[in-house]
Parts: sequence; C-alpha cells; structure tokens
Amino acid sequence: MHLSTLLDNAVGSAGDRRALVYGEQRWTYREFADAARRAATVLREAGLRPGDRLAVMTYNTPAFLFAAFGAWYAGATLVPVNHKLQTAEVGYQLRHCGAELAVVDAEIGERATAADAPVRWLVSHPDAAAEERPADSFESLVATAEPWRGEPRRDEPGRGEPGRGEPGRGEPRRDEPWRSEPGPDGDIAQILYTSGTSGRPKGCVHTHRGIALAATYTATSIPLRRDDRFLICMPIWHASPLNNWTLSTLLLGATVVLQREYEPRAMLEIVQRERITALFGAPIALIAPVQAVPEFADFDVSSVRAWIYGAGPLDADTARSLMKAYGSDDFHQVYGMSEMGPVGSSLSPAEQVEKAGSIGRGGMPGVALRVVQPDGTDAEAGRTGEIWLRADTRMVGYLDDEAATAEAFAGDWYRSGDLGRIDADGFVTVVDRMKDVIITGGENVASQEVEGALRGHPDVLDVAVVGRPHAQWGETVVAVVVPRAGAGLDLAGLRAWLESRIARYKLPRELILRTELPRTPSGKITKHVLRAELAASAGAVSG
Repeated sequence: MHLSTLLDNAVGSAGDRRALVYGEQRWTYREFADAARRAATVLREAGLRPGDRLAVMTYNTPAFLFAAFGAWYAGATLVPVNHKLQTAEVGYQLRHCGAELAVVDAEIGERATAADAPVRWLVSHPDAAAEERPADSFESLVATAEPWRGEPRRDEPGRGEPGRGEPGRGEPRRDEPWRSEPGPDGDIAQILYTSGTSGRPKGCVHTHRGIALAATYTATSIPLRRDDRFLICMPIWHASPLNNWTLSTLLLGATVVLQREYEPRAMLEIVQRERITALFGAPIALIAPVQAVPEFADFDVSSVRAWIYGAGPLDADTARSLMKAYGSDDFHQVYGMSEMGPVGSSLSPAEQVEKAGSIGRGGMPGVALRVVQPDGTDAEAGRTGEIWLRADTRMVGYLDDEAATAEAFAGDWYRSGDLGRIDADGFVTVVDRMKDVIITGGENVASQEVEGALRGHPDVLDVAVVGRPHAQWGETVVAVVVPRAGAGLDLAGLRAWLESRIARYKLPRELILRTELPRTPSGKITKHVLRAELAASAGAVSG
C-alpha cells in the first residue's frame, strides 16, 4: 500500500471522525487529507519533484504530518530529522540524503538553517495564531494553497517530462490530463537515519509497502482499535513513534494526539484531558511522571488501556511498581530496529513480571525471529547468539552504503547486532549489543561518534565511550578518558566543550580518568572489559 492511499482509505471509512489533535486544534480525516494535499501543492511549488527528498525537522506538530503526507502525495521521499541535532550534524544528514527542500520549526530554525547544505527552508509556526503567522510560514502557505490533484497523465504524448508541466514552472499546465492514483508501493517512502558504530548515522531506505506493513503488523500485535486515542509524546521523527504508532493509528481510522515535546506533567495532563487510551514511550517516559510529579495520584489516567514501552526492558520490581502507580497491568514491551520498519517482537501484559527483561517469544505477527550462534545454527535454551529478524518490512538498504548493507543481512535475515539469550520457554533476553550503540532514555547514541568528538579536545589523549546500565534511562553515557599529561579535565568542562558539537542527549554523564585503556593484542579497545569494570566499581566522577 502506498502511504497516501493509507490516508485516502481512512477518509473513505472514517472521513468525519477525529484524526488529529494538537492542543486545542482538531482535524477530521477529511480535513487532515485536505491539509496534506494543500501541503503537497506548497511543496511542489517550492520545487519538490517525484523522487526528491524532503527533510522535516520539527517537534511533534501537525506540520510534520502535513509535510510527510504532502511529500507522499507529491511522489517524494520523507527524511525525518532529529530536532535535537546540532548544526554540523544537520548539515551532514542533509548533504548525505541530497535534500534540497526542508520544513523546520521556527523555534529551532537558526540551528538548522545555518547548516552547510544547499537547502531551501520552509519555516513552521505551529503555535502562532493564524493572523500572527508570517505570510510565508508553512502553515500560511498550506492554508491558501489549492489541494494537490495529482500528476499529469504519463501516457499522454507530447506532454514533455512527466510531472514537470510547462518548462521552468513548478506546476503542471491546467490543460493537462490528471491522474489521481498513487505511485507504486515499491517507491521509496522514507529515509530513516539511525546511529551506527561507524560514528556517522546511516540512512535506512524504506518503501511505502514496507512501512505500511510495519504499521499493520504493529496494529495487530498490541492490538490497536478504531476507537483508540493514541498519544504521540516521543519524538515523531523516530521510527517507532512515526511508523509503529502514528501510521498504525491512522491506518485504523483512530485518533492521533500530539504532545509537542515530552514532559512528565504535560503528558499526564493530556492523558486526563483527552481521555487517551494508548501511548508509547521509553521506560523513563513512564517512570518519570511517577517520580517527578508530586501530585501524580491526582491525575485520572484510567482511560489508558495500553501502556506501551520500548528501547529497553523493565525489571520485575519496576514493572510491579508502575502497574501499581498507574492502576493497570496492561503494559506491553516492543522490540525492533529502524532497519526493519521497525518491527520485531513484543512482550504481552501477562508476561511483564514473569518474563521481565525479555523481549518476548518469537516475532510479532508477520515477523520471524532467530537467535543465531556463530556457526549459523539456532541457539538452544540457555545459549546466546545474535538476534536475526526477517519480515517484508525490511529496508531496501543503507543509502549509498553497499558494504554496510551487505554486512547487515544474511540472505533475507537482518542481523540486529544484539546478542540474545534464549530461555527454556523460548523467551529471548538481550544481554549485550555487538554494535556498541548506547540507548539512553530511548535515544540511540553511537559511541564512536561521541569518541570522535572527544578526540578533538586538546587535553584528550585517548578515549572510549560505553554505556552504564541505569534503572531509569536504560543506560547512561560514560566517557573513559586518558588525559594528556598535566591536563585538568573534569566532567563539567568536557560537557561544555562538547555542547556545540553533538546533541545534548549524547553528552557523557560520567567521566572516568585512566592512564590507559584495555586493548586486545591487535590494539582494539576491549569495551566489554570496561563495561565489566563499571558494573563492579563506582569509581566515576559524575555530574
């Protein structure tokens, strides 16, 4: 299914139902699709063409969704950009994906528009009143545009280049025949950037069919329902909030409720006010309201029937305490990879305590999961191996990186890089990551990227970055540094130096100073030794 068809089908079956909620603003499915088609016209008039890449760097606002579906109606590819990135990081992704047009939230506009990339920016002002928005804001342009009607017919002779219309103009001629049907579902829908061990993010290339299937598999796994009101409080540019939860909710004709940016009290207020029935977050997103909001017990969260978490497990004690605090045992864990859509496995409510820490038994509907030993055989109970996944949601490959794509797959199987141990009942627990990606608060941090930034510090002689297990955040970033002789390194100074170079969530929260790093005879740093030492010792300077 083409993703524009997903929305059109929802209009046909649920046109007057509530599709989208943002603050006090409401859109039915019919109004949502109309705004998306107007956005397509705006994007085309700004120069976007079929096959082009549209970068979108916003908070969880309607502009993200209007731009995304506008791009898909216009035959283009969506490239979600992490709104927490610094200018240099934004520039790299824009240059790498080849985007020439982008939508950015005004609040972060300067950080993005200063990037070294040949991009035209459309600026979104989602919280300004209509009469206060600049005339050239994304919202103002969408409000005054005509809805996109489709591409010119390609089977008409003498029409010139398909979809281009009159030479030098951004729209087809009015006298041209039109086609309103979507493009093939094998067209590229998204390029999702994910942190890798090389230190540079890789772009996962996904088709419309793969993403539509990811939404379908997720909807059947929980399962979701048409009367759900799903709160998107995690960043929508992440693969899971976008493809697993936003698109699955729209697929069913249910209601998406956007929280601009996660904050514990605000999340509780939205759950209570909007009678939210399902939400997704990293474990810390569910833990923080209980711990950080003094009047937590005063909020009515009884409408929620599915508390969904991912990017890390809950231990049995934490699971019990959250169930007691929220007055519900309807907790679901999901596990997956951006390379897979993301899909993978799930842990049901009945298994949360008995199998705490596990990612589930086998794959979710539509997904096959194996734990594979180095000799290629499946691991038996009590043994450890690499988690492999197979589904029709898998990416086409990494953008412009054939070597990394070949390394990631064994035939149809995606090699996750996660080491899993299988128990006697077939449940799998992730015990380590082969790729040294640190997951902190639901955010992926490539250790080598942080190491590369630290090596630029004049007082850093050698460095390794690892994750220390953390009860709330999953992991916390630890920098193990060999300083230059006589240097007076401290955590606060190191963080201050890094703040303009990498996103804040990537900054080390602990600093350990050493005279040398453990290495193999061939010179490679043995990070598993460092992790073991961290687990056994509290000798860290933290802040």
